[in-house]
Order: sequence, then C-alpha cells, then structure tokens
Amino acid sequence: MGGCVGSHHDSSGSLNENSDGTGVALGRNQPLKRERPKWKSDYPMTEGQLRSKRDEFWDTAPAFEGRKEIWDALRAAASAFESSDHLLAQAILDGASITLPHGALTECYDELGNRYQLPVYCLSPPVNMIEERSDDPDGSDPDSGATDPSAVSAGDPGSGSECQLRLRLSTGRDLRLAVRSMDTVGMMKRRLQSQEGVPAATQRWFFSGRPLTDRLRLDQLNISRDYVVQVILSQRPPTEQTSKPGHSPEASVPVTVEGVSALTPEPTPVEN
Repeated sequence: MGGCVGSHHDSSGSLNENSDGTGVALGRNQPLKRERPKWKSDYPMTEGQLRSKRDEFWDTAPAFEGRKEIWDALRAAASAFESSDHLLAQAILDGASITLPHGALTECYDELGNRYQLPVYCLSPPVNMIEERSDDPDGSDPDSGATDPSAVSAGDPGSGSECQLRLRLSTGRDLRLAVRSMDTVGMMKRRLQSQEGVPAATQRWFFSGRPLTDRLRLDQLNISRDYVVQVILSQRPPTEQTSKPGHSPEASVPVTVEGVSALTPEPTPVEN
C-alpha cells in the first residue's frame, strides 16, 4: 500500500504509483507531512492582517465549489496542523475521507473526487511577519465595545491634524469621513458608524487590496489625498435591526473579497 493511510482508496489505482508530483493523483493518499510551508508575503503582514486574509478565504471558498462539510474539516485540520498537532489533523482528514496525493493540504480530494486547494497562508504565517503595535491607547479591539461612537466622532484635539478620508462602500456609495491623523482604523470605523449608522463590527477596510487591521493608525497607512479606501460591509445577523418588508439596509449586502482589487487614484479635489 506504500504509505497509504485510508484503505478505502487503495483499490483505485488511477495513476502510476511512481508519478510523484505529476498529474492528478486521485488514487493515491499519503500521510500528512509534518513540515510547514515557508512563504514570503508580497508585503510585510501583521498577525491581524493574516487572520483577516484567512477569514476571507474560509468565508468565500465554500461558496464557489466543493462541499461545506469538507471545507469545515479542512479548516479544522489546517488549524491543528499549524498548531503542530499532526495526529489530530490526520484523524480529521481520515474521518472526512479526505485524501492527500502529495501529503500536503495544498491539494486535497474528497471521496467523490472533488478537488480542494488550500493557500499556504492558511497553513503557516509568512517569514516576513511583523509585530502589531499593542500600545495604542484607544482600546480599538473590535470586541471591546466600550467606546461610545458619539464620543469618538467628536475627536480629541490632541489626536493629530484633521483631514477628509475618501471611502467607497461595497454598496457602491462614495463618501467622505472627517478623521484625524492619529486615529486608528478601529476609531475610524466607529466614526463611520456614528456618521452613517453602519455597525463597526460589519466593516472591513481595504487599501490597495490590503486588509487594514483595527490598530493601524492613519498616519502609518500613507494614504494620499487622491486615493480611496474601500469598505466592505459584511452581512448583518438577522437579529440585528429588523428592516421593513422589501427593504434591505445597506450593510446587509453580502460581498466577497474577490471584489477587492488594487485601488487606483482618482484625481477628484478634496475639500479642506
């Protein structure tokens, strides 16, 4: 059986036993290899940005192909693999009848022959990971909920110079938000909540295709006055703000991350 883990695939023999790394090895299954893939991000990434990138993948991938129960198993296996719990990861794969032709989670098959591919960023952090600042005094943890949006929108005179930030919501609406250079993304989310009534927890901010974590400050982002920050609004839980029949609030429009691309400058003058 030559290293096969699941005997239910041994009789397939759909490929030559020696075809390592070539073709689609549907009939083969190798044990999950222990070494984690090494990769370098196109830009230095914080842990929060990596987490956001992974969330986007796991939220969108099952919507396009494959079976949800297999995606759920792969997510659990990837988490166990990154935590170096290889026995648990292998047990999850075996329990879901998932085969690995090359012993890696980057290419997997379910028992129906459907192919699943996990990006390396879901399996290990990049070698150029940077530490996130944790000394910001704003308490911008999205779970804190301790800051009053109206108090944040008023601003602190000592929190940097004020400017107008151009935002494009995933609903297609463009607007300007009064912010300060020392504001964090978390604070700006709450300013937008105060101005537009869009809950901060439903907002995901992107600039040039990069997810912006809550603790990043505006003065660290180097956003030119002619550039636009894209705000993806995720779907609200149905228990929040029941709307009138036939009317959907702006924030309830589901948007996939595939719609986020590098943003180009728009030479529209900005009022001072």
